[in-house]
Parts: sequence; C-alpha cells; structure tokens
Amino acid sequence: MYEQYIIVESETKNIIEDEKVIGYKIAARVPYYRGLGLSMIEDIQLKVDGHAVAPEQLQIELHGNTYTLATMETEADDRWEFGEVGFIKVMQAGGLTPGKHQIDLLFNLRISYMPVNAVRKDTKTISV
Repeated sequence: MYEQYIIVESETKNIIEDEKVIGYKIAARVPYYRGLGLSMIEDIQLKVDGHAVAPEQLQIELHGNTYTLATMETEADDRWEFGEVGFIKVMQAGGLTPGKHQIDLLFNLRISYMPVNAVRKDTKTISV
C-alpha cells in the first residue's frame, strides 16, 4: 500500500564534495505505517539501471547519523518513522551520470506480529 511512496524522486541526487561528485543518495521512506527501529530492517536492496549495488556499498543516513546494513542490525536507539525521509547512500566516484535512471529499492522488514518478513519494493525513473 505504501510502496509507491518509498522512493522520493525530488530528493534523489549526486553527492558533491570539494566540487567533485563522490557518490549519490536515494531519498526514501520506510514502508511501514508505524515506523521501525533500525534493527528491524533486515535488508535493503538497491538496483540502479538493472545493476545491483553490493550491500557493503550501502550507507543509510538518518537523523544526521550514518549506518551500514551491518551496524543497523544492532542499533536499538534509532527509529525510522513513517513518512520520514532518509537516504540510501552509495559512495561511487562520478555518482549517477546526467539523465534518467531506473531505481529499484527493496526493504525487507521484520514486523513483530507477522510470521514472515514484509518485503516491500518501489521502482521509479528519476532524472539527475
């Protein structure tokens, strides 16, 4: 139901530092109506133009903090609230080339009252 709101196209952009493009960030919302503690996000998968980004390359930026998927596993104090925009960052020299890109983003969520994980995904075409 909330899948169509996961990727925030208008906030997705390249990361520029010292006038160099050092990566890119995909703006996203967690697709669960109550928000979740970060340790309850089992996995995040990103594909750009059909190419999977390695999990080790992903960083999650939320509330001014940066997490890897591995450090999120034990994060007990931070939550990603419903409707809140966070960023999936990929540090990659040159970032996204100018033009249109297909973004596929998948969240694998552990919900306490559900017997199986909730897998939610969104696909959008963005312009950089």
